[in-house]
Amino acid sequence: MTIAPSDALARVEITYEPAPADAPADAPRVFAVVAAVMKDTMPVAKSQENKQQNYSFRGIDDVMSAMAGPMRSHGLFILPSIADHKQQRDGKMTRTLITMRYRVYGPAGDCLVADVPGEAFDFADKSTNKAQSAALKYLLFTLFMLPVDGRSIDDGDRHHPEPSEEHRAEQTQRQQRGKGGQQRQQQPRRSNRAEQGPWEQQAPQQAPPKQRPDYLAEARKATSRAAFDKVRAAAAKAGAPDDYLAQLDAVAAERAQPKQQTPPKAPPTRKPAAQQAPAVDDEHAAALGEMYDAAREAGITDRAEADQTFVNQFRTNPQQATPAQLRSMRDDLLDAARSAAA
Repeated sequence: MTIAPSDALARVEITYEPAPADAPADAPRVFAVVAAVMKDTMPVAKSQENKQQNYSFRGIDDVMSAMAGPMRSHGLFILPSIADHKQQRDGKMTRTLITMRYRVYGPAGDCLVADVPGEAFDFADKSTNKAQSAALKYLLFTLFMLPVDGRSIDDGDRHHPEPSEEHRAEQTQRQQRGKGGQQRQQQPRRSNRAEQGPWEQQAPQQAPPKQRPDYLAEARKATSRAAFDKVRAAAAKAGAPDDYLAQLDAVAAERAQPKQQTPPKAPPTRKPAAQQAPAVDDEHAAALGEMYDAAREAGITDRAEADQTFVNQFRTNPQQATPAQLRSMRDDLLDAARSAAA
């Protein structure tokens, strides 16, 4: 199988498909939407590092993260398809040359059609995935003219050779002279780049990540309502999700319940069976069992999960709830089960 040379990958062919006849006249066409997206797009820095070949590059995840927000805001989306796909074995590796066809749609329904090639090598089965990622990245680069942070003027995605032994020895000598107190001279550049090469840059020191406080433990230790409210406010300010805040509220509700004091034991008396009061409220027990049965029908088989679902809605434990609250939760769960079955 013959595959075209790599310089063919520089071609990006783009055509235009007009909007449908019934498209709103005031809907912006795709050219205006692309220009609006370009204004809102932030630069994408070369923050990824290829440690094997020792160079920095812009990863596809960073590019997609930069484009997703502006595209959603302006109603622009991209529909990919594979126009051509070729593979061949190159030694122990698989070489893939793919042509991706991207349709870039605007709110009016018109679109730009771009055929973008991508090429990749892989020892296993990932060469097609890599080729698609490369094609998408360069479509976004070409169509939206994504800027780069910094002052780099050359393509950081091309192959940069590792520094030679002579260059490493020269750099080591300069560092040793600097440690001895001599004035350190500026290290000569290996090219006319406006910034240091990848091997000349020092890796930035990253601060260790801060450990998130255990707000649940602090809430349980709170000795007053004011102390609990302070813990809950700190959790909300830190961006805790609603289900986590509901757990905090459940702790507060549980602490607010008056503690039942054990009455003094009375001397045992024999009463007729008809006069003995039941140990558990029959109505509450029946409503609680119906609620758990409804939870199982709704797909909640874990009783602890059912209890937490009840707490999220009523801010109290099922064992301390009223029969009316338990039956209301039962009806909601049955409705959810019927909706899922439909």
